[in-house]
Amino acid sequence: MHRRTRLVLILCLAAAIVGGLLWTALRPVPVLVEIAQASRGPMQVTLEVDGTTRIREIFEVAAPIAGTAKRSPVRVGDPVIAGETVVAVVEPIAPSLLDARSRQQAEAAVHEAQAALAVADSRLSQAEEELAYAQSQFDRAQELVERGVASLVRLEDAAQILNVRKSARDAAQSARAMAESTLERTEAALIMPDVTSDGNSDCCITLTAPTNGAVLSVERISERPVSAGETLLSIGDPTDLEIVAEPLSRDAVQIPDAARAIVDRWGGPDPLEARLRRIDPSARTDVSALGIEEQRVEAVFDIVSPPEDRAGLGNGYSVRLSVVMWETDDALQVPLGALFRVGSDWALFTIKDGTATEKTVEAGARNDRTVQILSGLAEGDQIIVHPGEAVADGVPVTAITAD
Repeated sequence: MHRRTRLVLILCLAAAIVGGLLWTALRPVPVLVEIAQASRGPMQVTLEVDGTTRIREIFEVAAPIAGTAKRSPVRVGDPVIAGETVVAVVEPIAPSLLDARSRQQAEAAVHEAQAALAVADSRLSQAEEELAYAQSQFDRAQELVERGVASLVRLEDAAQILNVRKSARDAAQSARAMAESTLERTEAALIMPDVTSDGNSDCCITLTAPTNGAVLSVERISERPVSAGETLLSIGDPTDLEIVAEPLSRDAVQIPDAARAIVDRWGGPDPLEARLRRIDPSARTDVSALGIEEQRVEAVFDIVSPPEDRAGLGNGYSVRLSVVMWETDDALQVPLGALFRVGSDWALFTIKDGTATEKTVEAGARNDRTVQILSGLAEGDQIIVHPGEAVADGVPVTAITAD
C-alpha cells in the first residue's frame, strides 16, 4: 500500500514538472520596449536656417570731383562723428603737361584772342566817340529848338541817332567782355602743373563723416587719382545690426508675419531674440553643394536683444536662426518616434495591463522631437517609443523608460 502511494506521488510530481516545463516553453515571451508618457506642455515648430548679420544703414563717401585723393586720415574701425570727423581730402586734378604741338596751338589761340581783344577795344573806342558826337548833336538841336531856330523834327532825328549810338556802345562793351573772357580761357590752357606744391592747397575739398558710427572699409589708404563719384570709404553704426537669411521659397511662404526667431551659434553664451521685418517678393536660383538648383528668398530680421547682450557681434558675422513657425503653451505631445502609419491614419501603441494596445490618433503640429496629439490619447498614457516588428496589438511587453 505504501509502495503504491509513493509511486502515485512520484508520477504526480513528474507530471507537474513536465507540465511546468511545457508551460514555460510555450508561454509568450514579453517584448522589451521603450516607453514614454503623453504629457502636456509648451511646444514649438521652428525652421532652422543660416543667417548673416549686416549693418542696417551703410553710408558710402564718394569723391565729388575728379582729382587726387590724399592719404586717408582714417582707418577701418575708427569712430567718427557726423559733420566733425574728416574722413577724406580730395584735391582738384592738376593740369596735364602739353606736348610741342598742343603748346604751339595753345599759344596761337592766345595770340588770336589777344588780337580779337584789340579789335574789340578799337570798336569800343569808335562807339564811344560816335556816342559822344551824337550826344553833342542832340544837345545842340535841343538848344536850337528851345530858341525857336530849329524844328522839332530835327530834335527827334538827333534823339534817334543818340539812342542808336548808345546801343552800339553797349554792344561794343559786350564784345570786348567776350574777347577778354576768350583770352583768359586760352591763357588757362597754357597753365602748367605746379610741381613745387606741398599738397596743402587751399582748394582741397574736405569731406566729413555723414553719420555717427565707425569706418567699415577704406578703398585705398595711399594717395591716388580718383574720378568723380568714385567710392572712397564706407561708414556705418556697428550696433545697428540686422540679420539676413535665405530660406527656401517653399519654407518662406509658411513663415508668419513678424515671426519670432531665436538666434544662436553667434559666439555668445546666450541666444538672442530677433523678429521678422520683411521677406523679399522675388526669389533667386542658387545651386547647392550637391549641384541641385534651389529657389531661395531673402528674409530680413531685426535683432530685438539690446546691444549690450550681443557684445562683439559685428557686420557680416555668421549666425543660426530658429524661426518660430508655430507655438503654444499647452499641447498634448508624444515623441515623434512613437507614431506610425496605418493606411492613411496615424497610430501608436499604448501599454495596458502589460500588453501593447494599438490606438489610432489624430496628429497635429510636429517638430524634430515631438508631435502634437489632437485626439485619441489622454494625458499620462504610457506609449511605446520606436515599436519594432515584434510589437503588435495584444503582445505582452516589458517596459523600460525612454531617456
